[in-house]
Amino acid sequence: MKILILCNKSPWPKHEGGPIAMYAMISGLLQAGHSVKVLAANTNKYHVDPDTMPDDLINNTQIEFVDIDLTLTYVGAIYHFITAQSYHITRFHTKPMAQKITEILRNNTFDIIQLETLQMATYLDVIRKYSKAAVVLRAHNIEHKIWQRVAENCANPFKRIYMNHLYKSLRRFEISTLDKIDGIVAITPVDARNFDRLSHSTNIISIPFGINLDTLPETPVQPEEPSLFHIGSMNWFPNEEGIRWLINEVWPSVAQRLPDIELHLAGRYMPEWLKNLSVPHIKVDGEVPDVWEYMQRFSIMVVPLFSGSGIRIKIVEGMAAGKAIVTTVIGAEGINYENGQHLLIAKDAKSFSDAIVRLCTEKTLRDNLGKNARALIAKEHDNTKLMQKLTAFYAELLKQK
Repeated sequence: MKILILCNKSPWPKHEGGPIAMYAMISGLLQAGHSVKVLAANTNKYHVDPDTMPDDLINNTQIEFVDIDLTLTYVGAIYHFITAQSYHITRFHTKPMAQKITEILRNNTFDIIQLETLQMATYLDVIRKYSKAAVVLRAHNIEHKIWQRVAENCANPFKRIYMNHLYKSLRRFEISTLDKIDGIVAITPVDARNFDRLSHSTNIISIPFGINLDTLPETPVQPEEPSLFHIGSMNWFPNEEGIRWLINEVWPSVAQRLPDIELHLAGRYMPEWLKNLSVPHIKVDGEVPDVWEYMQRFSIMVVPLFSGSGIRIKIVEGMAAGKAIVTTVIGAEGINYENGQHLLIAKDAKSFSDAIVRLCTEKTLRDNLGKNARALIAKEHDNTKLMQKLTAFYAELLKQK
């Protein structure tokens, strides 16, 4: 098949969940023998130098970029509040991107056009005008649900009003999009069921984030001594929200019971309050050059999450690396886990701190969780098998055209 993939950000470098998921799918489709062309927004929020792209990505996808300025402005916020349009979406719609899509579609014929995230659905009118391809939304999340949770957890009443507006306007756009596309590739079964409730006329399949298992060591080596880490981009509100809660509500209890244990925090876009943090035994490492290499230094991953949708790619990667993981129900959404078998689920600050202490003091439990987690990922997140499932789904869509 000939597939055009439109990305809301560059699939490289693989420093956070979205690019990691996009790169895994692109490489999987290429390995399955498909012809793949990539066009990505190059935003000021996630800007990349096109010259730094790996040669195989350039040669195999002829990847192109269009610069998009996503700077938020008070005028823009007020305008969208008054007009009830989704500021999340309209910021991505630019004339240069529409022109580039038009140019590509005029000069090429595709079987499938895959939209990586809802933001790229703003170009549906252009796509339908110049292409007869089946259009598929690969939904990394149910976008409006993220902002619904953010609004519900917002303490400031004025900010909550605006967050509710963002959530509702995004929900209207998301629902209206579902009946304009030919298929949805949800990243979790939960999201697939929710999409089905929102739209009964669209073909929907659930395909999780895939791991190329042959690139990982068969038996990951774990540190003998317990050690804690979290990794995640702090420009995503749920991550910052969770870490603030962990430091304020969980860490005092952990530090009291385990005075020598350290917690390391890694990820891009560390806010100033974290950079200036002065809490004993909490180390802010910031952005790291190699996530896999970084994870090998630690035995326990902590993922405190209270909002968000889709699947937490960092948890899948942590499980693939054989890490013992403590998270929340929301953090583990989309993973076919058994609590106590593959990871530990905490419901509140006390159970979260208790789980950390358990893992730090029970090496057998740490090791067993890591081994079971790794086996689960090998069974359900093998990228080669997932691409076979995706290809079959695309073939069915083309039969319906």
